[in-house]
Amino acid sequence: MTATKTNERPGTRAVLRHSGLSASKVRQVLDLIRGQDVDRAAEILIGTEREAANIIGKVLASAVANAAHNDFQNPDELYVSACYADEGTTAKRWRPRARGRATRIRKRSSHITIIVSRLPEAKLEQRRKRMEAVSAHRSRRVDASRRRADLSGRLSRRRASAAVAEAAAAAEAEEELTGPDVIDVVEVDETESAAPENDSAENEVDDVSDEPAAEVVDMDDEDEDDTATADAETGEKGE
Repeated sequence: MTATKTNERPGTRAVLRHSGLSASKVRQVLDLIRGQDVDRAAEILIGTEREAANIIGKVLASAVANAAHNDFQNPDELYVSACYADEGTTAKRWRPRARGRATRIRKRSSHITIIVSRLPEAKLEQRRKRMEAVSAHRSRRVDASRRRADLSGRLSRRRASAAVAEAAAAAEAEEELTGPDVIDVVEVDETESAAPENDSAENEVDDVSDEPAAEVVDMDDEDEDDTATADAETGEKGE
């Protein structure tokens, strides 16, 4: 039994002819995405560090667009059913070598073909179940995180209220131990307080002025009088 010909394979295809890469280099990248769904194939091509990966990525995007616009298929339900690279024309050039000889240069090209088809029903059902499980797991994680956030908020509020209550109780206990500090403030009128002081000062001055002035005795005059009496007494004795 012969295999299905490449041009008779079912699905939507995109072809790039006369690519500037050799078929052997392109086939190494095509082997990575064969049988993968479209999203996974695009991720693989993005992570592949080869020049052929960029070109094959463009061909894959073209095939998906053809399936969506021409065949009205859902891009999320497509996979790479077939992909292959055929050899294209080879340009021949010559390179001069030693002693007048020449070496042939072969500039190879290739034709890249990618065919996308709709996934089988069994795989689609498995994919739907897997997506539902992932969404349910994600929703459970979100709910759990929200519950943890609510619980932490409640605990923080309770701790804050407990701290406030403890601070109030400590303040009351300290007040009971030390007793209330009450300071009686007496307002004093400055004019009334200053007036008696001034009156007392004036009275003191008046009292001092009313007293009779003390007699001031010159000590030198008293000495002279004593000397004069002493001289008179000695004179009388001499006579």
